[in-house]
Amino acid sequence: MNPATALATVLVDELVRCGLTDVVLAPGSRSTPLALAVHADSRIRLHVRIDERSASFLALGLARRSERPVALICTSGTATANFHPAVIEAHESGVPLLLLTADRPPELRDTGASQTVDQIKLYGTAVRWFSEVGVPEDRPGQVAYWRSLACRAYQRSLGPFDPGPVHLNVAFREPLVPDGDDSWCESLEGDAGGPWVRARVAPPAVALHLPPTRRGVLVVGDGASNVRRYVAAAGMAGWPVLSEPNGNARYGDHAMSAYHFLLGTPEFADRHRPELVVTLGRPGLSRPLLNWLRHADEHIVVAPDLTRWPDPTRSATQVAQAVEITVAAGDDSWLHSWRRADGAARAAIDEVLDGAGFSEPRLARDLADLLPNGSLLFSGSSMPIRDLDQAMRPRRGLRILANRGSAGIDGVVSTAMGAALAHNGPAYALMGDLTFLHDQNGLILGPREPRPDLCMVVVNNDGGGIFSLLPQAALRDPFERLFGTGHGVDLAHVAASTGTPYTFVDGPDQLSKALRGEGPRVVEVRTERESNAVLHSMMRDAASTAIHGAG
Repeated sequence: MNPATALATVLVDELVRCGLTDVVLAPGSRSTPLALAVHADSRIRLHVRIDERSASFLALGLARRSERPVALICTSGTATANFHPAVIEAHESGVPLLLLTADRPPELRDTGASQTVDQIKLYGTAVRWFSEVGVPEDRPGQVAYWRSLACRAYQRSLGPFDPGPVHLNVAFREPLVPDGDDSWCESLEGDAGGPWVRARVAPPAVALHLPPTRRGVLVVGDGASNVRRYVAAAGMAGWPVLSEPNGNARYGDHAMSAYHFLLGTPEFADRHRPELVVTLGRPGLSRPLLNWLRHADEHIVVAPDLTRWPDPTRSATQVAQAVEITVAAGDDSWLHSWRRADGAARAAIDEVLDGAGFSEPRLARDLADLLPNGSLLFSGSSMPIRDLDQAMRPRRGLRILANRGSAGIDGVVSTAMGAALAHNGPAYALMGDLTFLHDQNGLILGPREPRPDLCMVVVNNDGGGIFSLLPQAALRDPFERLFGTGHGVDLAHVAASTGTPYTFVDGPDQLSKALRGEGPRVVEVRTERESNAVLHSMMRDAASTAIHGAG
């Protein structure tokens, strides 16, 4: 057996023994040994994409939803660089990815040889661990090295306290295809009972017991874990819960769905300074929330990994792997005050949305309401997630995900595809037109590829709608070209180019029917950027008036 085939066969087999189930492959020549190994292994679900960037975000979505490492394979050269945006997102969001980049052997590097770039530590500090695997050789000891290396890579990616991307750079000499000879200097077999190295996870840390108080608040952002446990504890303690949509804690009687507007009203925010705030995950959607956090007497961040914790406002006073929220005696005036204002603001916002036609915030609200229990909703990172944050009402039975690590629009179609493939149930995505166009390659699926049940709802305002809500909008002369970036692309033609079913919706009464179907499909809703900016102003004014009226 040639060394390239031996290394690829053993490496893939050991990763599967560790728990690997999904592999995403971007085709190429130098990665042939790995490609053939994963194709031959019936235990693996293989996904092939022609574009490395799309492939990497597909793997990101698979790993994010399944919460297990997904392997990503490409050939040498700039193919590896196209993985970098997804690697950054995985690093910031704590998503386990295994990057297997094929490379030329050392004698071909720095010689001007074609398709050869410096891949050593290519992703810098964005990976949890890097290893240059080395050119395989037909000598004893290689199998133990390869199998132990695979176990280390898989476990380091999985965490459990700091999951993220791991990079193995794998150099192959030719021949790259099997030579028909199965002999090797030692047995290629692994441990029949499981992985070569078994990692044992330490028991959970002892929780920090918090002082009893009725004036506490639970804040839940992206990437939060043990959400149900903490929401239940906050409920017992009489605390309001302020959850971003992708915090997946916006349910129950304690969920304040209009918190963005409550904390954006200075009088309310001043009267509702908490004695204690507990933060789960990475909140970052609402500026009023972040400003308010700075005034908390005590701000405790719950972070499984004590070497990396989110604290964008520099207001954390303690960091703990787990906390126990103590039930305190006293009346419910604190909670009732939040509920009263939240109910008034929610009613005022809904009245504005119901009277303003089919707007972007209304689409986000109605979409979240309409989806069946057990659904996945993947949101774009620009306006869609913020529209959900401001307009979505509390509900159960809906899982919301978004790429929030780097908060960019990159790779959303592909990430949603991957998340849908890993989700056991119907999946939907909400994104803007620029986000959709930026990753339209994600619609390209070969005839033999697994096809997700994913309905992509695209809000088309012919450009970058979020900029109309920012100070840049006042720069009338350069604004449209530099920020508005109108494109005039017919999204129906984009969908048709890949044979993706397409539906156009021009009224809220058509949305429910348009969402029906199976497989990948596109639903387009057209809006207007300037009127959307006016509507957001109306929502703020209506909510503020209602909050003042609620006392």
